[in-house]
Amino acid sequence: MRTVTFLVLEGVDKGRVYKDLPIPVTIGREEGNGLRLNDERVSRFHAKVQMEDSDIILTDLDSTNGTRVNGSAIQIRRLRPGDQVSIGRSMLLFGTMEEIAARKAAVPANNVGGQVPTVRADELSGASGRISVADSQRTVAPSPAPAAGWTAFDDDVPPLPLKLSPSQAARLAEIFDYLHKGLTTAVENIEANDDGTEIRLGFSEWQTIQAVQMLLARYGRNIAEPGA
Repeated sequence: MRTVTFLVLEGVDKGRVYKDLPIPVTIGREEGNGLRLNDERVSRFHAKVQMEDSDIILTDLDSTNGTRVNGSAIQIRRLRPGDQVSIGRSMLLFGTMEEIAARKAAVPANNVGGQVPTVRADELSGASGRISVADSQRTVAPSPAPAAGWTAFDDDVPPLPLKLSPSQAARLAEIFDYLHKGLTTAVENIEANDDGTEIRLGFSEWQTIQAVQMLLARYGRNIAEPGA
C-alpha cells in the first residue's frame, strides 16, 4: 500500500511528523481525518490526498480558506517530494527525507537550463513573499502589503539561555554549527543579476534551506514536548 509523509513546518502543530499515512487520506481539523490539524482556519475536511496511476494528487475539498502548493492557490495538483502545502495557518512539507533527497539528486546542479527560483533581494531583508510554481521553476515576488519582517537587529534577537552547563553549551554550539553549515552550503552558490535586485537559487539549495527549517521545527517541538 502506498503511503505519504508530511512534516508541519509552520502552525500550531509545527514540528509534528505525520508519517506513512495510507492513502487516500483527508486533511482537516475534524476527528476522522488521517491528518488532523489543530488550526481554526483549516476546514473540517479541507483537502484529500489520493493516488492516480503513479501520481500523488492533492485536491481541495471546497475549503473555506483554500489550499496552496508552493504558494500557488490550487484546486487539484500533483505533489512531488519537497513541495510545500499551505492550509490555513499551517505549512506542510510533503515527502520523507529519502524521497526529497532522491528528487534533489535527479535535479541537475544549479538547475542547468534556467529553471531555478528567483528571489528578490529586498525579500532577504525581511519582506514577505509568495511563491508561484510552474513545474520545477519557482519565482518569489513581493506581496502587495509586506508584513513586519524578520530582522537580525540586536534588539529583535531573542537572548540565549543563561547559566548553561558546559555540556549543555557544547551541545547547543554543535546544533548551531550544524544548522549554520546547512545554510552556508545553500547560499554559497547563489547568483545575482547585474544590478543586484534579484538572486537565483537552485532547487537543491532551496531544499537544503527547507531541511534546516524542518530541523528547527523539530528542535522546537522536542524542547516544548520532551519525548514527543
